[in-house]
Amino acid sequence: MGRIPRWLGVAAIGLIFGAPVRAQPLAPVRPSGQTVTPVYEGWYRNADGTYSLSFGYFNRNSRETLEIPVGADNAISPGSANQGQPTHFDPRRNWGVFAVVVPANFGDKNKVVWTLRDRGETFAISGSLDPLWEIDALVGEAGSNNTPPVLKAGSGAEARGPGGTVWPGPTAALNQPVELSISASDDGRSVPTATGTARGETPVTLTWIKHQGPGDVVFEPATSRVPNAGGTATTMARFTMPGEYIIRIRANDASGVVGAGHSQCCWTNGFIKVTVKP
Repeated sequence: MGRIPRWLGVAAIGLIFGAPVRAQPLAPVRPSGQTVTPVYEGWYRNADGTYSLSFGYFNRNSRETLEIPVGADNAISPGSANQGQPTHFDPRRNWGVFAVVVPANFGDKNKVVWTLRDRGETFAISGSLDPLWEIDALVGEAGSNNTPPVLKAGSGAEARGPGGTVWPGPTAALNQPVELSISASDDGRSVPTATGTARGETPVTLTWIKHQGPGDVVFEPATSRVPNAGGTATTMARFTMPGEYIIRIRANDASGVVGAGHSQCCWTNGFIKVTVKP
């Protein structure tokens, strides 16, 4: 199984493997005015025989968030332009933000392409089942058996890994807080046994993030922690514009690592749909 060295930057990986990446990690960091680039993280196997192609992004700004609605300027192909990609881009490198599931017979020659157009520039990255890009997102890097946290909202299906699961959520009123809740647990294997920390004492960190939607979202609190043995976290979300939103919940295990090298072993995404009425 091929593995990508952790020390390789985005641009270096693109040069070696021919990936159409135009990221410039050595460029001066500016607070605003710069572009965002899609990033292909790699693919992993699902229990049902399908595959998940994981994507993230690199917003070159240190402070400015970017909004690029789904459409001609933010599209996945082939198929529907909207396949779960973000329309809201936080500053700097964001790993494993969503995944596109492809069938068991997809083959290693076909590609899924994410295209972003921003500030007069077009960036496109293709994802495929090239063996060199296989990652250990569900089973732990190098056989560590450190599986990602498990998330669940209501009676919906469980989420595990960067691809996550989408759940229906509440209807909210404009500028009125609405409660969002998520249950989380983890296997505790990310904590070295030498620390003597009990499994139930090591936390899962939950971060609430706007993923898609027309307006701003304020979370109170924006982050929470629950014990590995299991717990529920709640936030109050307030929306500044009516419309359809998707809220992402990122659950990191006790390692606290976001973007753990190439393996993506240490976090799970969950997505809650919210409709905001005027």
